[in-house]
Amino acid sequence: MADAAISKSVARPPTLGARIKRFVKQYGWSYGFVLPSMLTFTVFTLVPVVWSVIISFQEYSLSRGGVWVGFDNYVEAFTTQSGVFVVALRNTAYYTVVTVTANIFIALILASLIQPLGKIAQTFFRAAYYLPAVTSVVIIAMTWRWLYNTEWGFFNYLLSLVNLPPVRWLSDPNIALNSITLSTVLTIPATGVVLFSAAMGGIPQEYYEAAELDGAGPIQKWWNITLPLIKSTTLYLVVLYTIASFEVFEKFIVMAPSGVGNSTQTIVTQIFQNGFVQFRYGVAAAQAVILFLIIASIAIIQFRVLRSDVEY
Repeated sequence: MADAAISKSVARPPTLGARIKRFVKQYGWSYGFVLPSMLTFTVFTLVPVVWSVIISFQEYSLSRGGVWVGFDNYVEAFTTQSGVFVVALRNTAYYTVVTVTANIFIALILASLIQPLGKIAQTFFRAAYYLPAVTSVVIIAMTWRWLYNTEWGFFNYLLSLVNLPPVRWLSDPNIALNSITLSTVLTIPATGVVLFSAAMGGIPQEYYEAAELDGAGPIQKWWNITLPLIKSTTLYLVVLYTIASFEVFEKFIVMAPSGVGNSTQTIVTQIFQNGFVQFRYGVAAAQAVILFLIIASIAIIQFRVLRSDVEY
């Protein structure tokens, strides 16, 4: 009987308090290190995101609080102001398709040209091409605004040399969006060049040597070896550039603050106008949720199309 009592007491599971104490003693120090980051994320990211979703279903005012209106804000986002939000969606989609395609293509070409160079030359060009990434977007936008200036801009100066009339690059509704899009295309995709270059450098040389033995030329090796083996990097950059393009704001607000007859309105400029100019917080929050759903849907499609199981 005594042995059975001892066995029963030994097999008894520890209490909740004992388990918590043991967990804190074993893992408490590690959770203490991540606690500041988790608190910062919760206060400045998670709570605002959840609150914005709640506000999107309310007619919200800083003085009166919120009144539940259901999906009225989502309907209003598309129907009010003569459908400006629909125009903004179309402008943003156009800007995204052109700039993402151009950035990926230009980054691939530049990284491929850098790869055959020596280590010192590769480091130099990677650092040189990465400079735009550490430069403020506002500074870059102001520089392009000067280049596009109608009266004394550099581009119109070049046109005057061949006796062509000046072009209203940023004030003509027919070309303003194309002008801003062109400025992005002509800005070196710094992150893409560096990441593609690093990915190409990680491909084993044996693959290229085997292809040479089979008589493959440089273009064939690039198409059949390089591109498939950097597919995961391509996916990452496509998603990254897509998110950045859909969230573009600074460049448009600096280069064309008036919107040029809504021809340069984007989703984020519309969110800014509704939330911080007209104080229509519910509509702005609804547009922000719509933007999130669009980006998430496109990202899922991109992952399904470009995902790769290749390992080397």
